[in-house]
Amino acid sequence: MITSQQPVVLTSSSIESSDEDVVEANVSIVDAMHAALLRAEEMSPVAVRGYYVDFYLTQALEGGFAQYVFTAVDRAATDTLIREAMAGMGAAAHLDLFNRTVAAYDNLSEEDEEHYLDGGLDGSGERPDGVLRMEELDGEFEELLERENITSLNAAWLRGQADLLVLDDEEVGAHIERLVAQIPDLPERQAQADAEALEDAPDFEIIIRELCSIAGYELVKITMGDPNYVHGGEKTLAWHFSTDHGDFLMVEEDDEAFMINPDTQEIVAAVEFEDADLEEADAEMVGA
Repeated sequence: MITSQQPVVLTSSSIESSDEDVVEANVSIVDAMHAALLRAEEMSPVAVRGYYVDFYLTQALEGGFAQYVFTAVDRAATDTLIREAMAGMGAAAHLDLFNRTVAAYDNLSEEDEEHYLDGGLDGSGERPDGVLRMEELDGEFEELLERENITSLNAAWLRGQADLLVLDDEEVGAHIERLVAQIPDLPERQAQADAEALEDAPDFEIIIRELCSIAGYELVKITMGDPNYVHGGEKTLAWHFSTDHGDFLMVEEDDEAFMINPDTQEIVAAVEFEDADLEEADAEMVGA
């Protein structure tokens, strides 16, 4: 169980606004905390649970329980958070339906599960009984929303917390920064987050990051790709990016990529690579 004593944080602009605005503010703040590398146990347990109920609602409305299954990273843990949230906010009918839907899905055969997630039809063009049951439950979910508005219940739950912290919009960032400053292993978390981000990054971003590392600069943002940039007398694709030392661009030429100062055309750094596999790259500094 989460034991964090952090309060629910809402913005002053949302607190007196619509239920949708309250829930959206909570989602945005929890997202910002996640992005700042805070963990769920370092946030308000109510805020985290309210966040995941809205996540479930969004997915179910877009594509039924199948969409929720596709997008939930750790479904067992997320299921638990959703159950606890529904119980806490008094969404008894939704909790009952959620439990019945989870049980029905978990009881599907492997074949029926595949048919349900792929759209419902089996090889003969028919819907198996298990799939039909899941579709019935999806329909029941939409009908239930008319009788038990889970967004309103979520908003009331968030507003009603005794330790609610209401901040002006511009104060939220500073509040999150204060929490981040208390993280004892922040460098390790940042290194892990950077490594995970790099695994999923496109080739051009990996190359740009390697060039920045060679130059000793910190990448701030990749701003745009320019397919009409002229390099060496030929039109080529250039990627513009900003660093803590100013703006630069990256172009590729045969088996090399260059980091170029767009104002002086000076090559700041270069990297040699094979098939853009920079884990085996032979990189070298050619300018500063």
